[in-house]
Amino acid sequence: FNEAYYRDYGEPVQRFLSNMKESGTMGGKKVSARYVGALVADVHNVLINGGIYGYPATRDDPNGKLRLLYESAPMAMVMEQAGGAGSTGRGRIL
Repeated sequence: FNEAYYRDYGEPVQRFLSNMKESGTMGGKKVSARYVGALVADVHNVLINGGIYGYPATRDDPNGKLRLLYESAPMAMVMEQAGGAGSTGRGRIL
């Protein structure tokens, strides 16, 4: 998640990020934030170290900025093949 857009995220995303930061853990594991800003590098980091990658909708981009055909779907496939998930926030991407 890009913290620079925190104020532009919807209230549920803000609550999730705030709870994660306040508790310091997620699923019993210590939380740390890493955001490179390059989709493939960030997803690689999640695959190697575990975690979550999110690029939620903002006020300026209510449908989000990731493109389905060559960003979301390929990364969702990689994540699912590795035992994870790819979600729109409402359902599976694939």
